[in-house]
Amino acid sequence: MKIEKYSTPLELGKAAGTLGAEWIKEAIAKKGEANIILATGQSQFETIETLVQDDSIDWSKVRMFHLDEYIGLPLEHKASFRKYLTERFIDKVNGLKEAVLINGENDPEEERKRLEEKIGRHPIDVAFVGIGENGHLAFNDPPADFDVEDAYLIVNLDLQCRQQQLGEGWFNNVEEVPLQAISMSIKQIMKSDRIICAAPDRRKARAIKDCLTLPVTNMHPASILQEHPECVCFLDEGSASLL
Repeated sequence: MKIEKYSTPLELGKAAGTLGAEWIKEAIAKKGEANIILATGQSQFETIETLVQDDSIDWSKVRMFHLDEYIGLPLEHKASFRKYLTERFIDKVNGLKEAVLINGENDPEEERKRLEEKIGRHPIDVAFVGIGENGHLAFNDPPADFDVEDAYLIVNLDLQCRQQQLGEGWFNNVEEVPLQAISMSIKQIMKSDRIICAAPDRRKARAIKDCLTLPVTNMHPASILQEHPECVCFLDEGSASLL
């Protein structure tokens, strides 16, 4: 894993998006298509915006997989990650080959199996992820399961994770935040050829320090990124303040 530090979230996002775009184009040149994973949340705003502004990417050769989604949350809710990806990415790129979104309103087990079958046929070239305030990777809260083979999991969200979603302004109170989600597993994320981790903001400084400097442990789920040979973690002054 490589760490890059920038002054602001905007600079971080531009750098992460620029490298991600280059990796996507390399995958297309090599394979004729690219399969990517997109994360959501405030940490990904600038990264995704940089991607959609890159006119040199042939989006008709890109398939996008959704990282995680709440169970039971309507598409119309402002916290819906399907809504987020549709408005911030899918609607802004020209002729995306395919968008594989998680429908948290479907039967969770049937949806999990559908996604697993789909991603099993399309190995991931570039994964865009973040790190949560509790160190989670996707919605794999501590203690995360590093060994489960399933590509997608039905997970319980811990209180710190739910409070982060409230703090970012997606919900009016913590009671509104769903208790469960469908999340890509740690092992599936780590199968990605390359990983872009964008993790800005001072409120994540303790998690960044724990995940990037301490030994790998499922109590700091994103620490597993230390073991990926093609992962670049982008930090800003706030998130890197304890390093």
